[in-house]
Amino acid sequence: MSVFFTVRRWVYLNLHDDNYRSFLSTCINYFLITLIVANVGAVILESVQPLYKEHQFWFNLFENISITVFTLEYLLRFWSVVEKDRSRSEWAVRWQWVRSGGAIIDLLAILPAFLNFFVHVDLRVLRIFRLLRLLKLTRYFVSLQMLLRVIQRERGAFQAVVFILSIMIVMAASGIYIVENKAQPEAFSSIPKAMWWAVVTLTTVGYGDVTPITPMGKFLGALITILGVGIAALPAGILASGLANELNQRNQRLELEFLEMLQQQGLDIFNDQDELEKLRQRVGLTKEQMHDVIIQLMRERQYADHQGITCPHCGKGISIQKDDRDE
Repeated sequence: MSVFFTVRRWVYLNLHDDNYRSFLSTCINYFLITLIVANVGAVILESVQPLYKEHQFWFNLFENISITVFTLEYLLRFWSVVEKDRSRSEWAVRWQWVRSGGAIIDLLAILPAFLNFFVHVDLRVLRIFRLLRLLKLTRYFVSLQMLLRVIQRERGAFQAVVFILSIMIVMAASGIYIVENKAQPEAFSSIPKAMWWAVVTLTTVGYGDVTPITPMGKFLGALITILGVGIAALPAGILASGLANELNQRNQRLELEFLEMLQQQGLDIFNDQDELEKLRQRVGLTKEQMHDVIIQLMRERQYADHQGITCPHCGKGISIQKDDRDE
């Protein structure tokens, strides 16, 4: 049984643990990234019918190999995720992982291929579902992970924007239907049909295929367009603000981690430049961020040294404030 748990722990470290950096885990990540990108390229090339008919055997072989690899990856992740928390029930940990965003994306990447064995699916539809494998890249790129975290954290704000936009679409479609129905009975024959004009106007796209011609309709269209500028800018503002906050928090976490590791290893910030560079790359800081941390550390030490008292354990200065009551 010890060998069983050792193998499971080894699989967990190389597939799940993002902080575990070994040569094998790096190779696995790069292999999966390459396979995902190659799958997307294959889907795109398969849409070229002459090319697909000429090399159909190789396209199908590559798809079968990809399905095998992605299925094996999913099963290994499902099996080894229990190592994340050994204090809980194994199936409770697995069920929690199955409901996570990454696991759902992994399942969607392989599910269409297995469904095709039981239910015949149009090849064009199957290709679209295969493009969902592109979402698997979110596991390997920090920028995509940050974007997903921002969307998840700001989902309440996005829901509010969608709700407001839905109300505006209904009101705009109803208004333009009232003032334009008699003048353009074909273009604005009903409120549902007028919603197309309301959507493209509120989102400031304005295709121009349907436009109001009455004075009241033009006035209403201008008013809705102005309102649409503000409403369309809301999601972009929420996303930009959330990304800025997420990036700032990430930088603070990395700087704190770098500072803690620097103090634990007892590196000399003046003489151990090579070790500092290795530590910087390990943590993921930029050189500018590392310099800022070092400057901040030097200032803190200089300020502490001016107090005249140093800690017997770490050698840093200790600041002591005199109580006025002792005077």
